[in-house]
Amino acid sequence: MLSREGSTSKFPSGVKVNYADYASIDSLTTAFKGQDAVVSLVGNTGFSAQQKLIDAAIAAGVKRFLPSEFGSNTQDERVLAEVPIFQPKVDTVKYLKTKEAEISWSSVITGPFFDWGLKVGFLGLDSSTKTATLIDDGKATFSSTNLRQIGLAVVRVLENPDLTKNQYVFVSSFETSQKELLEVAEKVTGEKWKVENVSGKGLLESGGAKLQKGDFSGVGDLIKGSAFGKAGLGNLKPEGLWNEKLGLPKEDLEESVKAALAGKLVGEE
Repeated sequence: MLSREGSTSKFPSGVKVNYADYASIDSLTTAFKGQDAVVSLVGNTGFSAQQKLIDAAIAAGVKRFLPSEFGSNTQDERVLAEVPIFQPKVDTVKYLKTKEAEISWSSVITGPFFDWGLKVGFLGLDSSTKTATLIDDGKATFSSTNLRQIGLAVVRVLENPDLTKNQYVFVSSFETSQKELLEVAEKVTGEKWKVENVSGKGLLESGGAKLQKGDFSGVGDLIKGSAFGKAGLGNLKPEGLWNEKLGLPKEDLEESVKAALAGKLVGEE
């Protein structure tokens, strides 16, 4: 685990934490020494800073770098047009491609986090009010992955270095729709939910306007409008899913919905 110098974040006991000055390649290199792989989990404001992490990883002799993807299909130019804040993700992979003689890479794309997204309402279902907010009637198919499955996918990517070398790796727990999730939620809770409809185009417009003003809360609207809107840009299946290649287990949609609506992540006690 790598954390910034001076960070007050708390980590579980048993987790080794290395601290580094993220602005210093020398400091990062020291932190990366002895590691075979670096998995980057930086957020929106850190996407464009990953080149420094890559340079430090190369200097430290790291073999594999996984850039911060774990979300929308940044290979799709239509997605980039709607969520331009993802451009630094694309630029990071372009940079990695210029360094393939020195370090390999794997870019894992998962769609939105499924159990977390349901738990916090990102997928449009609010369990506290039994309200579903459907984008463009909630009919579009999208891919989404449980956090546990994402973690396992990363492990399998690293366990299969030749198979996953210098590749975009697409994984998914489910191909579903907001409408289907609403049906499952009503079955699980035994109640009829209130339905509100919003426009995907409207979310893209409002999200873009917020972002232009420096309000990063607009990113969520852009992602929702793109992934859940009628254009269906959230469906990863046409890209070719790697679930079978990586030996990822099949998961149960209803059980995952039940756990999330109860405020838990899949596998959490």
